[in-house]
Amino acid sequence: MTTGTHAYEPDPRNDGILISVNGELVPRGRAVVSVFDSGFVLGDGVWEGLRLHNGQLAFAEAHLDRLYEGAKAIDLDIGMEPAELAAEILRCTAANEMTDDVHIRLMVTRGVKATPYQDPRATVGGPTIVIIPEYKRPKPDLAEHGIRLFTVHVRRGAPDVQDPKWNSHSKLNCIAACIQATKAGADEALMLDPDGFVATCNSTHFFIVRKAEVWTSTGDYCLLGITRANVLELCHRHHLPAFEKRFSLTQVYSADEAFVTGTFGGLVPVAEVDGRRIGDGTAGPITRSLQQYYAALLEEECPPA
Repeated sequence: MTTGTHAYEPDPRNDGILISVNGELVPRGRAVVSVFDSGFVLGDGVWEGLRLHNGQLAFAEAHLDRLYEGAKAIDLDIGMEPAELAAEILRCTAANEMTDDVHIRLMVTRGVKATPYQDPRATVGGPTIVIIPEYKRPKPDLAEHGIRLFTVHVRRGAPDVQDPKWNSHSKLNCIAACIQATKAGADEALMLDPDGFVATCNSTHFFIVRKAEVWTSTGDYCLLGITRANVLELCHRHHLPAFEKRFSLTQVYSADEAFVTGTFGGLVPVAEVDGRRIGDGTAGPITRSLQQYYAALLEEECPPA
């Protein structure tokens, strides 16, 4: 069972969902791609996680902007405009009669290869596009009691190695970080940048609160988080001082509050980092306020029909 910010209660409705594979809606048990697919062979592709709320895709423009920017960077032609892709996602969720509590994994790979080889010129045909919508709700106790983090030796790399702003299928550095944190008994990994400052987590973005100020990393060594950006905007809107800056683990350990952000869990408090309790080990007052502001923003973005 998944732990951390992606912990959820299994939903039997997911057994019968239809998944879109290159536009064809197929039952979960028959949703497959070729063993010659670039994503399977090499992790060559980009992806997004989205939420369906009140029958609408939350923050879809920002998510698709990030997807297309990553695809452009690796010279991958998605083959359709963002509006067409958004419509295809909604066609899939409509076919499943879904409206709320739905998490969607959108995956785009370079497509099928003539032979298992890394050169993109070995690809034949167009991209592979897969849309997996599932009923998923975060475990309710996460919003109050939070998660435990462990700082791992695996660093976030510089953009001349593999740009950390790509939401690529190649996630082995994050997987290695997650494994180390799990072996240490934590829920998720806290990752540092090449200079030893705090960067991000293996699957979420990290914030601390010190003396009523909200801090997060510079963003140079992390994915361009959609929820992260929304939280920074909410801080500005509600007159909470917020800074993107370098800070060390020493400043994390003595923080008043800490939380992580992500599309699936929203804002989740951090109770402990490397065995040091943060605050009283539950959601602090600023974290609680931002959770409420984010819930209101979600309703503003996706109002009831």
